[in-house]
Amino acid sequence: MSLFKARDWWSTILGDKEEFDQGCLCLANVDNSGNGQDKIIVGSFMGYLRIFSPHPAKTGDGAQAEDLLLEVDLRDPVLQVEVGKFVSGTEMLHLAVLHSRKLCVYSVSGTLGNVEHGNQYQMKLMYEHNLQRTACNMTYGSFGGIKGRDLICIQSMDGMLMVFEQESYAFGRFLPGFLLPGPLAYSSRTDSFITVSSCRQVESYKYQVLAFATDADKRQETEQQKLGSGKRLVVDWTLNIGEQALDICIVSFNQSASSVFVLGERNFFCLKDNGQIRFMKKLDWSPSCFLPYCSVSEGTINTLIANHNNMLHIYQDVTLKWATQLPHIPVAVRVGCLHDLKGVIVTLSDDGHLQCSYLGTDPSLFQAPNVESRELNYDELDVEMKELQKIIKDVNKSQGVWPMTEREDDLNVSVVVSPNFDSVSQATDVEVGTDLVPSVTVKVTLQNRVILQKAKLSVYVQPPLELTCDQFTFEFMNRNPDGIPRVIQCKFRLPLKLICLPGQPSKTASHKITIDTNKSPVSLLSLFPGFASQSDDDQVNVMGFHFLGGARVTLLASKTSQRYRIQSEQFEDLWLITNELILRLQEYFEKQGVKDFACSFSGSMPLQEYFELIDHHFELRINGEKLEELLSERAVQFRAIQRRLLARFKDKTPAPLQHLDTLLDGTYKQVIALADAVEENQGNLFQSFTRLKSATHLVILLIGLWQKLSADQVAILEAAFLPLQEDTQELGWEETVDAAISHLLKTCLSKSSKEQALNLNSQLNIPKDTSQLKKHITLLCDRLAKGGRLCLSTDAAAPQTMVMPGGCTTIPESDLEERSVEQDSTELFTNHRHLTAETPRPEVSPLQGVSE
Repeated sequence: MSLFKARDWWSTILGDKEEFDQGCLCLANVDNSGNGQDKIIVGSFMGYLRIFSPHPAKTGDGAQAEDLLLEVDLRDPVLQVEVGKFVSGTEMLHLAVLHSRKLCVYSVSGTLGNVEHGNQYQMKLMYEHNLQRTACNMTYGSFGGIKGRDLICIQSMDGMLMVFEQESYAFGRFLPGFLLPGPLAYSSRTDSFITVSSCRQVESYKYQVLAFATDADKRQETEQQKLGSGKRLVVDWTLNIGEQALDICIVSFNQSASSVFVLGERNFFCLKDNGQIRFMKKLDWSPSCFLPYCSVSEGTINTLIANHNNMLHIYQDVTLKWATQLPHIPVAVRVGCLHDLKGVIVTLSDDGHLQCSYLGTDPSLFQAPNVESRELNYDELDVEMKELQKIIKDVNKSQGVWPMTEREDDLNVSVVVSPNFDSVSQATDVEVGTDLVPSVTVKVTLQNRVILQKAKLSVYVQPPLELTCDQFTFEFMNRNPDGIPRVIQCKFRLPLKLICLPGQPSKTASHKITIDTNKSPVSLLSLFPGFASQSDDDQVNVMGFHFLGGARVTLLASKTSQRYRIQSEQFEDLWLITNELILRLQEYFEKQGVKDFACSFSGSMPLQEYFELIDHHFELRINGEKLEELLSERAVQFRAIQRRLLARFKDKTPAPLQHLDTLLDGTYKQVIALADAVEENQGNLFQSFTRLKSATHLVILLIGLWQKLSADQVAILEAAFLPLQEDTQELGWEETVDAAISHLLKTCLSKSSKEQALNLNSQLNIPKDTSQLKKHITLLCDRLAKGGRLCLSTDAAAPQTMVMPGGCTTIPESDLEERSVEQDSTELFTNHRHLTAETPRPEVSPLQGVSE
């Protein structure tokens, strides 16, 4: 126990299981009371804001009901609270509350009470700013030397500094080379913002440089700045401290000097205004928070530093003056004047322990008991040491940190799919034309040999397949505190007849592909026993499939050669039947005991049809962006008209409306029409993405058969072409796949070491068009045809000298040559069939599911 303790003057526990952090604590005279006493303002991640004014009857008392002035549920998590002159036209103090997507400024006022309940306090919202980016932290001050009011600067999670001149938004600037947000502070003497970047260096930016830099709202730092129009954001000075920073605080001795204090993970720095180190202190413990303040001595600064050992250290420059013990680990510490008691230390822990304390001594009455002395038996110690060494040796032999399991897994997942449909279909709210949508029951069995604490089962099927329930959670009474999380996956196939019915074969179709095998043709009746419409001899070699969405696919087996042809009016409809045919052929020959069965594809790659689907999907994405921009403009116009009408109606002598009501009605109709168009475009985009995924599966399947790729290489292709389960405007399929394919072309499929040295763009932005993506897909097929092989190691890139069947042109050495080869390669991999116009409709996706 410590002789020097932080004497508990007042304390309380905030809320129930609430969380707090560094910016959640503030001390200020927020209600502008005449006595100038500070109030304690605390915000939590649960969205609660509390204001305290402690008045303990005696030292060590807990919180009384009258100590809590105000408690408000703000609904959104509170990231930071600050008090300053944030409202124009007055120098009264106001409260600024930072949420993840909103900045709110409140006035806090009290009303004298006439009864024993005391005064009544209330908060009034003065103004708020809705943020377009997720906020991290904020700072405030008289930016630009403005007197009598404070401006607010908010740092977003993606590195944008947003400056607000009280009720209005001023500008936003992106920090150069940004990766992760760090602490942010403002120096009034140098009019600079100081932060610590992810490069572990302290950076200072002048406010004037920020104000006159190129506007960051457009986030276009390429063309304009390359041409020299506009100014780049240049750092004033930097200092490499070699570690991440927990907090930054700036303290001024007087008007001529100030110091920048930076609390690192292992060191404590004091810097001059120009970035030079004034002094630093190496810490022997892990700090949690700090607070520098001017000391009574002239020219020195005291610093409170709390650590994770429940200790609070007080330094005068680099000299330790006091060390005291705390009952908790603080995440924030402040010093203020409470109830005429100056220098009260207020600390807040992450679980809501709020304490006001002062420094004092408390003698310890604890006496350590006498240790029982006994003689050591060295023979027993030797035996025990050998046993421990044997255990350590056995552990070191095992590979990895996971426990070794026996042949039979501790947890086993098995799936049984019912062979028959449900008597009453569970798809009650699904309509696909005139066809009835059936449902099938899937039984998932979990078997465990060890004690489980909690099991969670997730079932996933690809759209348009749906589930009645996709999440199951099992709680067990027996707790296993030493358990390790385990993940088990099990894949299962659903019956083809769930989304496909027997149909009439068609002799003509716009799109055809042919699959070659090395074995005699198999009767289609034996491969698809449930899809024969009638017992006809033609059904042996020809079979039709009718999808619930309306599409029709025909499968033909050659009577003389070892070939199968799949044909349909839509290119993407070919994949499901092609994949199902190959799987059923493999199962058929496995039952016959044939081990050398193989399928191949020798036709031309249908890239032109695939590219048309890509263009259609990309066009819908661009159309969606344009519609959302128009909707935003009309919404702004609608709100502006509303404000004008409201001002007219509130006026005691209202002026004529001047057709504002007509304009409001017309704008409202436009907003509704645009909203309907956005919703319709989203539905079309979802259907287009489903078709694109089906076509992508087909292209991957054909490439694998064409080049006889292994399962690992096919998995790399699937990861590159199908990286997203959902397509959004922020991250789309085109830019993600283009980045993945470019990486393959510059690593395992590269021609030389020069290509491997090229760096890829780290930002995924929506492209201007799809020409670059289509060129890269063509080059990928071209290099695979020349003998390139897919792998995850760049050192294993195969020399591309051997030409595979199908033949390709040479790979260009320059951009000019690449453009000419693009045309030739497009013709080479193009099937001379073209897609026809169609109306949007649901598309068939793979009949696969995953449970884990």
